[in-house]
Amino acid sequence: MKINKWSLGFAFALTGLTAYLLLDTFVIPEVYEKDVSQAEEYSLADNTDSSFEYAPDTDEYALDIDEYATNTDSEKAKAEVSDEPVIQVETYRVNDTNIYVADILFPSVEYVKTAFAQDTYGRKVTATTSDTAMENNAILAINGDFYGARERGYVIRNGILYRDTPSDEDVLCIYKDGRMEIVDPNTVTAQELIDNGAWQAFSFGPGLLEDGEILVDTRDEVGLAMASNPRTAIGMIDTNHYVFVVSDGRTSDNEGLNLYELAGFMKELGVTTAYNLDGGGSSTMVYQGDIINTPTSGRHSNERSVSDIVYIG
Repeated sequence: MKINKWSLGFAFALTGLTAYLLLDTFVIPEVYEKDVSQAEEYSLADNTDSSFEYAPDTDEYALDIDEYATNTDSEKAKAEVSDEPVIQVETYRVNDTNIYVADILFPSVEYVKTAFAQDTYGRKVTATTSDTAMENNAILAINGDFYGARERGYVIRNGILYRDTPSDEDVLCIYKDGRMEIVDPNTVTAQELIDNGAWQAFSFGPGLLEDGEILVDTRDEVGLAMASNPRTAIGMIDTNHYVFVVSDGRTSDNEGLNLYELAGFMKELGVTTAYNLDGGGSSTMVYQGDIINTPTSGRHSNERSVSDIVYIG
């Protein structure tokens, strides 16, 4: 049988284009430039020369956080006499990776909100973190747990129970009194969490810290993810005192973090309870309308579209 040379050429071209698009989406890294403005009442510090270093052989960290602690104490004093959240954003350089830390003090946990993409609860309903943040007038936002990519796992958002089907993953529960707790869904139902005052519940994991102790080791990972990745996490230093943490990764300038490194970093900041949210191409922090980090979701888009965000507003 004779094969038309134009058909053969078209087939080769289509195969090549498909291979390129796959590489472009999942393999080829690219660093994005950004212009981050600073509002007068907030601060964005570039600590690229931070003394924080990870020492895997000794299982210890070294970080002079006196200045950080002093600033935090000062902001906490402001928060105690304020009816609004007080936010500080700092940038650290750890393991050849930029890590962005938003330190948040708030008078009520109701300032810690969540929002669905397109204001819709459903599977495969997505939007970028920045778009959802803008639609909800968020001061600060990070991507959530991408609940829409799974059919299991508790979903409690702003005090409303949306899904009560448990998964095998740790659940992070934020209560209306400002506490944060990591729970096993095999030991408590979603309705029981609601009855106990749950304000938000996320099902991604794993838990990183509990009572100040690291829950993961160097072998732990999320599914088939690489050891070092962009990361998104949330943690509690004290009641009504949280941190949002996002790291870069998967580029020539930013190696990324494994879960153990992320947990150790957050412990050094004084976090007592910490939880890993969706990472990789989803990892995004938006602050005062600007994308603070460098998302790595492909050559032609700064952000991956996700199901949900966690925000301060």
